[in-house]
Amino acid sequence: MPPLTEHVSGEEAVRFPQQTTTLRDVGLVAWSDIEDSTGSAAAIPYLLAAIASGEEAAAQDALERLRHRICRYGFVVGQATAVTVPFLWDLVRRPQTTCRAQILRLLRNIADARQWETTAAAYPKLRRHGHHVEWESAARRAVRGGRGAIPGLLAERDVELVDATKALASTLAD
Repeated sequence: MPPLTEHVSGEEAVRFPQQTTTLRDVGLVAWSDIEDSTGSAAAIPYLLAAIASGEEAAAQDALERLRHRICRYGFVVGQATAVTVPFLWDLVRRPQTTCRAQILRLLRNIADARQWETTAAAYPKLRRHGHHVEWESAARRAVRGGRGAIPGLLAERDVELVDATKALASTLAD
């Protein structure tokens, strides 16, 4: 599998693989070369591993910390968000992941994120400052890219998981 990020004209660009991304692929991302809301995204693989650990308390804590890094305040996404989303989809597909409904709610927040796009529409001069609008768009595409998991999640017995899946599916239908 090729790396999930590449350099384009000296800028970091997000690429999405054609096949399903799994946590085994986390090492293919140059996390230290991209940023989340706190700075370097180098901690994201550790947070993903903690979420996958199966330990409920550790997973909840890691998910909250990850949320702060990739979807701050529930609506501000950044450069690392789109790259992280395929790993969240992998985690949600795993029955042993203890916080799948919360991950789906995070994915819904990311799919709804339009902070920078809305601001740039009102103030077009801001569009040329930074890549925030592009990061939002890439993050939304990444969430949509994993929607193939939705039918299987809707068939689960966990009512909270099914409700979160329905809410995400509704958001993606818009």
